[in-house]
Amino acid sequence: MPVNERGGRWLMGILLGQKFVEQERITEEQLAKALERQRRHGGRLGENLVALGFAAPDDVDAFFRRTPPPVKSIGETGLNLSFLCDLILKHSLNMVEFSIPELSSRIKLPPTIIDAAVEDLRKEQMAEAKSAGTLSKLTYRFALTDRGRQEAGQLMGQCRYAGPAPVTFQDYRTMVLAQTIKSIVVRDDTVRKAFAHLVIGEDMLSRVGPAVSSGKSIFLYGPPGNGKTTIAETIGNILPGEIFVPYAVLVDSEIITLYDPMTHHATGEKGTDQDWDQRWVKVRRPMVMVGGELTLHHLDLDFNQITKFYEAPFQMKANNGLLIIDDFGRQRVEPQYLINRLIIPLERRTDFLTFHTGMKFEIPFDQLVIFSTNLDPKELVDEAFLRRIRYKIKIDHPTREEYSTIFKRMCEANRVEFDQEALDFLIAYYYERLGISLSACHPRDLIDNLVDQAHYAGLPRKLTRETISQSWESYFVEI
Repeated sequence: MPVNERGGRWLMGILLGQKFVEQERITEEQLAKALERQRRHGGRLGENLVALGFAAPDDVDAFFRRTPPPVKSIGETGLNLSFLCDLILKHSLNMVEFSIPELSSRIKLPPTIIDAAVEDLRKEQMAEAKSAGTLSKLTYRFALTDRGRQEAGQLMGQCRYAGPAPVTFQDYRTMVLAQTIKSIVVRDDTVRKAFAHLVIGEDMLSRVGPAVSSGKSIFLYGPPGNGKTTIAETIGNILPGEIFVPYAVLVDSEIITLYDPMTHHATGEKGTDQDWDQRWVKVRRPMVMVGGELTLHHLDLDFNQITKFYEAPFQMKANNGLLIIDDFGRQRVEPQYLINRLIIPLERRTDFLTFHTGMKFEIPFDQLVIFSTNLDPKELVDEAFLRRIRYKIKIDHPTREEYSTIFKRMCEANRVEFDQEALDFLIAYYYERLGISLSACHPRDLIDNLVDQAHYAGLPRKLTRETISQSWESYFVEI
């Protein structure tokens, strides 16, 4: 293992180990011995703790299946009363009246905590009770006073965030470490099942599986149109387990929104405030894909000048999941600049973000990163960078047998009557005669054209010399 890669894993081991110690699962002395063993022999911290007899496998597994504990008091949220009161004021500004359960649903904190904050607002004469149907305060209707509306308006001028209460950065960091991509285990049968819809060789499967299970970065390269992006997306679908993602994170006094429904696909398991802290959403491990639109700006915080709060960048949204940098080398930034931006996070598994004020802070960089390119890797990056990418997998042109299998599958999927003689004609007359390489995407595209032609002419979907020739001539540019 390269020194810097091992060093990055060892640093993560220190952070994880500190959490084990805080939870009194191990002692400081045991942690030191496990880290020393990890530094000498490699592997994951949990594996070394088990090997030394300092932890049981079930204890390690339980740590990596961590659930955000329910919060029962303002102190347990990590937020102060003043912050919660301000958030309630902003939520209430456009509500004629509100109840404690309504605010609880919006802010994602238990009614008892919301009640304490509303009571403080009443003492400060910023909120008042409008009606009380029973003795239970949960049925009370409240409204802001003139003073409360004035204060809420001023708060909106400073920051317009009025969503679920954020979690503290320390709590976020702890959860990312507990849910690390390094803890996943991917088995051979899972990989084979996931890739069953693709025509992929045995050698390729035997390389993809260990690469995914390692949690290390992967470099997919090869000629265009042969499935690199599809393979990368399939890898995202086989990442096991679910994780928790917060709606927002509070760093000092700044709010960063993190949960993104376009990226984080909720499992549908809502739970209650008795099951886990509702400021977290249970999602499948995320898969974030960026392509030619990627710039260095996208890798830093996005500050909205109007709303006065931040949106997390791609790599923060991808934590505990997969980040695919597709069409690497075709971004709107020189490859070397992008490499320089990512090389330290890839090594140390931490990244630095910057607020618009200039203040920097460190975040976990915990994701499986896949670079995918059609270009020659040696022309894109230097040997030092390639050395840091542990797995390099070439996705080459399909063999004739693989091409034929793909073609038959496409015919079947599109209800096209297959004819072997027409396929042999296609390969001999066009590919071999013109010296064109077989590509995995061609069967799909040629059959799509054939279906379009049949639909337009009102004819059966049938593979013949004539129909495949028409499809070919519509698809390729004459030279």
